Amino acid sequence: MPDDLSSHLTKTVALASRPSGSEACNEGGLPAPQRFWSVLVILLALGMVVLDGSLITMALPTIARDLGIAESSIIWLISSYQIAVLCLLLPAASLGDRLGHKRLYLWGIAAFGTAAILCVLAESLWMLVLGRTLQGAFSAAVMTANTVLLRRTYPLSQLGRGISLNALVVGTAAVAGPSFAALMLSVFSWHWLFGITIPLSVLVVWLGLRFLPPDPPPQPHETVRWLDVLLNISMFALLFWGFKVLAEEVAVQGMGAHWLTPGLLMLVGTVVGIVYVRRQRSLHEPLLPLDLLRIPVFALSVGSSLTAFAAQMMGFIALPFLLLVILERGALEAGILVSVWPLASVATAPISGRLIGRYSSATLGGIGMVLFALGLLMLALMPAQVSFWNMAWRLALCGVGFALFQSPNNHTIVTSAPAHRAGAAGGMLSGARLTGQSLGAALAAGIFALFPPTSSALGSPWSFAIATAFALLAAALSMARKSQMQTIKTI
Repeated sequence: MPDDLSSHLTKTVALASRPSGSEACNEGGLPAPQRFWSVLVILLALGMVVLDGSLITMALPTIARDLGIAESSIIWLISSYQIAVLCLLLPAASLGDRLGHKRLYLWGIAAFGTAAILCVLAESLWMLVLGRTLQGAFSAAVMTANTVLLRRTYPLSQLGRGISLNALVVGTAAVAGPSFAALMLSVFSWHWLFGITIPLSVLVVWLGLRFLPPDPPPQPHETVRWLDVLLNISMFALLFWGFKVLAEEVAVQGMGAHWLTPGLLMLVGTVVGIVYVRRQRSLHEPLLPLDLLRIPVFALSVGSSLTAFAAQMMGFIALPFLLLVILERGALEAGILVSVWPLASVATAPISGRLIGRYSSATLGGIGMVLFALGLLMLALMPAQVSFWNMAWRLALCGVGFALFQSPNNHTIVTSAPAHRAGAAGGMLSGARLTGQSLGAALAAGIFALFPPTSSALGSPWSFAIATAFALLAAALSMARKSQMQTIKTI
């Protein structure tokens, strides 16, 4: 991680953990000294999970070469992890409500590190896939409990800062991951990339036992309906798998792709989903949080998050093709330009967090998505002959706009849900992100497949154009909340 980013992160953590005058009020949260350490544990665990994903993505070509397998097969290291996370987010949230989110969080981190041992020792693709699937399952527990623990750590007036710190850590890990992976691979075997999480998970569990906020006394809950858990896993697995297979088929064969297999997967997933939703509608505490989706502000915030992440993923996929193929930039210059987007988000996240409560989250999110859409549109319309700085400001605009949207929107998702449903809200927050990213990836693959191989690069500006439409839809959904939500003073 660059020194300036490390310094910035350290200062921001310390600032966000300071006591304020509002703490005299009964707002919950931990006292300042313990709060600092609790925040550090939460951010360290989050950074570990995000960094792990970015490290492995960078190492995929090396792993494929060493194991002697096709690049199309090595993608299962990513897909298996994503499917496991998406399938188990909501069951993990429900389990946390019953067992305690701190307990689930620490067990999830310990198991995540243990599964990494399997990856370190792996000598075949399927052993690696098994290890990554287990890591995805355990990271679902970490993701759902993350939001609950933040809500218990901060007083209400400072919760926005905690959520912005989350975004800051995610952005920092995403920026540092590829460079750190390249450095590691130049010295060590790819196996060591998986080993980084082992000592980190031990450290997080040790600190977490001491400093994380305790679980409240257990409350009575409806008994776990295992059929609903099975339906939840089946629905998300079939739909996600169908999307993945369709995207891969279209990417390889274009519009002549075989639609039967992905079509059947998504059809069966839809039927399972209909049965699942009908069962959930009559429950007081449904596994699929339909009770939360009946809250207009919550539903609009989840919808805007899904469409925003779809736009972001389409832009991320199209960007390398734009820089390397259409504009014919060198690998070094392209790498620097690609970093501008997340760096701008990292710089904006703390500012965005401080604006929460001073201005309506609906307005902040709407303005952020309009700026994001403007940046995407400027990339779509960018001329072939363009300077480095003329490209950089467009990418920076995308990063600033997305960060201005993300923290206020996440804050609204967390605070618009009742406190006893914070786990389900955290599951929906992560689920919307993953679903949006999967949708964006599938759409980008389809757009690129519309063009013949000799003109496939033309898919890049079209992807930016469609992403612009998704960003504007997210802006509209965000602004639609304005008449229904009250501004919460958090700073």
